[in-house]
Amino acid sequence: MFAGQGCFIAIVGPSGAGKDTLISWLKPRLEPIDEILFARRAVTRDADGSTEDHDSLDRETFAAQEDAGAFAVTWEAHGLRYGIPAATLRHVETGGIVIGNGSRWALADIERAYSNLLVVNLAVDRHVLAERLAVRGRETAEEIEKRLARSAEKLPEIGHVVEIDNSGEIEMAGRAFLSLLKERFDLGETAVIGA
Repeated sequence: MFAGQGCFIAIVGPSGAGKDTLISWLKPRLEPIDEILFARRAVTRDADGSTEDHDSLDRETFAAQEDAGAFAVTWEAHGLRYGIPAATLRHVETGGIVIGNGSRWALADIERAYSNLLVVNLAVDRHVLAERLAVRGRETAEEIEKRLARSAEKLPEIGHVVEIDNSGEIEMAGRAFLSLLKERFDLGETAVIGA
């Protein structure tokens, strides 16, 4: 249903689901394909090497860029502001595919901005997710429990949603994502790069 159309693919899932890890696995395999663009978000958080590769902006700079139309869509979560560059909108409008780390609670805004939205929801076994969050060492046991409770919440009714299990090795989720691209989009044989 998406062949020949531009589309934004939002990779979502709870904290610890492996969104950034999946994107890092996909990039070297898909960046050579002209039709595919990975969205580099702007975030009002310093880059620390352990979170996604993003553009770090202070709140004033972010607001100024937002006012200037630098973003296709913005949202706030956990006290931070997030923005997806306007260039990604132009890429989708000309038939390209943009892959980006989204937010479950910003999907309505993302769908309004891009019209054609495919949501890839990373599902992770609760015990695996708890272990990943604990190893990260950024939250207390109580905060982890709150995150686990939020992870069980259903996605908003929006877009076309495909669930990929990322409880195991990243290669399994990565290959499932590549198969999804091959099934849904007309990218020719290049879509199986690195599969």
